[in-house]
Amino acid sequence: MNNNNNQNASLGIVGFGAFGQLAARHLRRHFDITAYDPSPEVAKAARHLGVRLSSLNSVSQADVVLIAAPVSSFEQVVSEIAVACKPGALIVDVGSVKVGPSEIMRRLLPAHADIVATHPLFGPQSATTGIEGLKIAVCPIQGKRHARVAAFLRKALGLTVIVTTPEDHDREAAVVQGLTHLIAKVLLRMGPLPTRMTTKSFDLLSEAISMVQHDAPEVFEAIEKANPYAGTVRRQFFDLAASLSVEQETALRSLPVRDTGH
Repeated sequence: MNNNNNQNASLGIVGFGAFGQLAARHLRRHFDITAYDPSPEVAKAARHLGVRLSSLNSVSQADVVLIAAPVSSFEQVVSEIAVACKPGALIVDVGSVKVGPSEIMRRLLPAHADIVATHPLFGPQSATTGIEGLKIAVCPIQGKRHARVAAFLRKALGLTVIVTTPEDHDREAAVVQGLTHLIAKVLLRMGPLPTRMTTKSFDLLSEAISMVQHDAPEVFEAIEKANPYAGTVRRQFFDLAASLSVEQETALRSLPVRDTGH
């Protein structure tokens, strides 16, 4: 992907939900974009962004195919892209989990396609003021174009690129994303949270919660169910929380009781 040579390159976005629309917003000046989404609700957003909606078969024939489909339909979508994609196509996914989707793409997509698995470490909530400086993980899967993809992401979009493997990505994401969403869900159930007498650290915690609380259910499902390392991290977190609770109770019982008599 080269910003100077790809002004007329075609980009097909498969899945035009919140992230597909965010991608179109930042990529439309670099590509001619078509998109596929089975939901009729995306038509208005597509018109607003100047994106033409088309069939999955048609979108899969683009020079670059960006898969922004939910984990639940990922394998079926990839199998249909595999039949339609043209020789030399570049297939990129943007899911929150990388081990499973990378295996599916490697297994189902033809040898003539280059495959790069990515995970933008941001979403519509955290990209409201722009994406420059935000992070994206890039995992080379098949072919040699991952270096060009990384260069495009850095130079054209201003992103901070982390080249890694699907395994290392999922291992770290299980902690980073898994704990963020778990803590947010627990604190939201304790709500409404205070907004008046707050500290700076609590304000930052509240900001973090606001960034993930409106994520689609599919995002949490991917983070917690599809990541092979999530279960271990989740159990460790709750085990340590339970252990800390016991320690706190023990420490409080050992404190001397003050005589409040007159």
